[in-house]
Amino acid sequence: MPHTTVPDSGCVDARVYSAPDHPAVSYLSTCCHGGAKMAVLAYSLGKREINQYFCIKNAKLLSLAAVILLTVFHTVSRYYGGGDTCEWLLSSGRFLGENVWQPYGCMMHKYKSIEAKTCLAEKRVAFVGDSRIRQLFYSYIQIIDPTQRENGRKHENIPFEDRSSSVNVDFLWYPEVNNSLKERLMSWTEMNVVPSGIWKLLPRMNQTCGGQQSFFLRSWLISFDFPMMSSNEALSLKDPSVKPDVVIIGAATWSIKLRSGSSEALQQYRANLTAISLPLEQLAEDGEVYWVLQDPVHEEVLSDNRKMITNEQLELYNEAALGTLNSNKKNAKARVRFLGASRQAAMETIAQSADGLHLPENTRNVGAMILMNAVCNKVLRPIDGSCCQSLPAPNLLQKLTGCVFLGSALVFLVLHALGHNRHWKSRPTPPDVESGEEKKPATAAPPLSHKAPFQAMCKMGLIMAYFYLCDRADIFMKEQKFYTHTTFFIPLIYMFVLGIFYSENSKETKLLNREQTDEWKGWMQLVILIYHISGASAFIPVYMHVRVLVAAYLFQTGYGHFSFFWLKGDFGLYRVCQVLFRLNFLVIVLCLVMDRPYQFYYFVPLVTFWFVIIYTTMAMWPQILQKKANGSGMWHIGILVKLLGLLLFICFFAYSQGLFENIFSVWPVSKLFELNGSIHEWWFRWKLDRFAIIHGMLFACVYLVLQKCQVLSEGKGEPLFSIRISNILLLISVVSFMTYSIWASSCKNKTECNEMHPYISGLQILAFILIRNIPGYARSLYSSFFAWFGKISLELFICQYHIWLAADTKGILVLIPGNPSLNIILSTFIFVCVAHEISLITNDLAQVAIPKDGGALLKRLLVAGVFTLGLLLMSKSSEGNQGEGH
Repeated sequence: MPHTTVPDSGCVDARVYSAPDHPAVSYLSTCCHGGAKMAVLAYSLGKREINQYFCIKNAKLLSLAAVILLTVFHTVSRYYGGGDTCEWLLSSGRFLGENVWQPYGCMMHKYKSIEAKTCLAEKRVAFVGDSRIRQLFYSYIQIIDPTQRENGRKHENIPFEDRSSSVNVDFLWYPEVNNSLKERLMSWTEMNVVPSGIWKLLPRMNQTCGGQQSFFLRSWLISFDFPMMSSNEALSLKDPSVKPDVVIIGAATWSIKLRSGSSEALQQYRANLTAISLPLEQLAEDGEVYWVLQDPVHEEVLSDNRKMITNEQLELYNEAALGTLNSNKKNAKARVRFLGASRQAAMETIAQSADGLHLPENTRNVGAMILMNAVCNKVLRPIDGSCCQSLPAPNLLQKLTGCVFLGSALVFLVLHALGHNRHWKSRPTPPDVESGEEKKPATAAPPLSHKAPFQAMCKMGLIMAYFYLCDRADIFMKEQKFYTHTTFFIPLIYMFVLGIFYSENSKETKLLNREQTDEWKGWMQLVILIYHISGASAFIPVYMHVRVLVAAYLFQTGYGHFSFFWLKGDFGLYRVCQVLFRLNFLVIVLCLVMDRPYQFYYFVPLVTFWFVIIYTTMAMWPQILQKKANGSGMWHIGILVKLLGLLLFICFFAYSQGLFENIFSVWPVSKLFELNGSIHEWWFRWKLDRFAIIHGMLFACVYLVLQKCQVLSEGKGEPLFSIRISNILLLISVVSFMTYSIWASSCKNKTECNEMHPYISGLQILAFILIRNIPGYARSLYSSFFAWFGKISLELFICQYHIWLAADTKGILVLIPGNPSLNIILSTFIFVCVAHEISLITNDLAQVAIPKDGGALLKRLLVAGVFTLGLLLMSKSSEGNQGEGH
């Protein structure tokens, strides 16, 4: 069916649908039934109206308006409604699954033992309260030392010390808010508290002066009024007189139990809270104090001596705490923080309590992890722990990048004011730099005006501002991922239904034609996007199938670039620079704006590296092209020898990890391939799909030879081979798919399966190509829906890091809180519009940055080299300064 091409940069001309050769009009002229005529006419007019108003240009205008409104909304709500992510963490949230807690509006990091020890090194944490606080204490120390278990000790103080990191966590038994608790708190705030430095001298005295002197100093301190406790009690806890850095406190159930929930008990409780509020606020001045609100109880299973502890009573006691503490409004810094999120979690899980009073283990663990995030996020600054963490100020490179974009905007405004309004009528379709396929436009693109590159940079600056606001500023919210089969497979089904719905006739029926490869990249990219946002990497069968999709991208890179060099023989510098610019422009800008290393966007370094390898293999002497091979069959053997040499090169480095890491650890190459100071991530990515490129090159070589020899039947509707061979190959391909899926489902762990992946992924890619291309009818159709996304697949893959996902892919961007479905729809709409515009901007700037004139191009390359060297030196200098600071 003939179809009309809609320009990417604007709305379709509505008049095209009234053309006499339009399918709807042709059908209308042959139709004899009046009702059918009216239906077809309504369809034609409706489609015309839809295409007139709903196009990519209007979509981008809508997305821009949405971004402005959302930015204003979130800024205002943070300013007036409270934007303290620590309060969000401590006060509210929801369960994503059975054991996964999601705080409101921010991400909670799951701390490991080594991280907790690093954060709490040389610190003291005190848990003060009743048996519920004791449970929280045990969950807390299990994060530090997972081997810790409750030892049955009750109604007494319990010390914990990790000697390797000098972490001290103590539980102090104070089941009621009374004078004893007040004295304990005041002992930490009075002037006669022993400075922590004296206690830290004791271990050193043991080493230098002997244990006897250390014992006498300790006894001397105890004999005075410093600790305000007996000698035996002092020795039961490690360094008892040192003021804690963190205090977690809470109590109420014993007050209700001992006094049968009387109103007098509540009044006394409120009075006692008033008495301890001042010392708590004093402790909060140079430390952290968290008051744990009372969790609900399961009244039906409470024992008889606890029946008076009702949820109504607990609410009254919580209200008393909230209304009494922090009464001193003048000192905003000295605030007691309230832990209420665990109470909210307990409302959903208290029915699982064995005695109705104490929380299930998973709920206690939630409370402990919330407290660990509240204390440690601002210290360790984990990327997936956005709660209780202020973001750093922009560094020098980020500021300079902002100045460049601002300067471009000023120049654009000046040129616009001076009347330089000539602009290009249409933008040429960007070439497919990932696979190497390229089509010349029907008409030559008009030259860009002087204003055009500055306009493109101005647009890029606005887009980068949105990137920064999404993932480097405290404007929008973030949430963590949580995988379920529903969150992955339901969107996947919707996606493929849409793709099939938009099936159209292909312009050409050759194997892996441009429309088909765009479709292939499109649906693969959409699957990868759903995989990332749903957190499906946790499910190994899905992980292994997605690994094949990544290998298929690299396969296309090998196939496309080999085909281009084999057929056209264009090894010129202009072509190389065009490809490298289009591949790397967005990533380099993001490295500067988002302060991330080049290797962080791993796919672009991977594709860039393999393009250079393919170029070197094909360009090195002797250059073997199709024209030369047609004259003599020996040249086909020559190209196979080149591919064999490349294979040996890959195998040599794959089994020489030390040599590989030494080569890529040399400055300045290391700046391109290191991540967090290590080359390991680059080694892992390179090794995982090391054969995909050569599979693509070999397939292209075999296909082009068979095509030249007219072995294949690529006519419309014709099977690729004879009926018998086609059926056999289709059967083998289907069996291969099924076998791989069964194997992937039986994988025990990712490490073992990743070892097998490089050797078997090529078979699955070949099986897909055969299934997709052997039937003539399948080769004659393609999905325009998938193909559209395939044309911007590179931009989609990179942009998702910061404006669809969040926290550098660790979480999900939240533009509309409280409505996950609507949030995904809106953020996806904006994300796709941004990716499409970046694709066009990259195409525009490539025409300016990469001139066809050889001399001008060399000058540009020299400038680019000096600029890159300057960036590397600045980066190295800043790292040196940071090292001296530490």
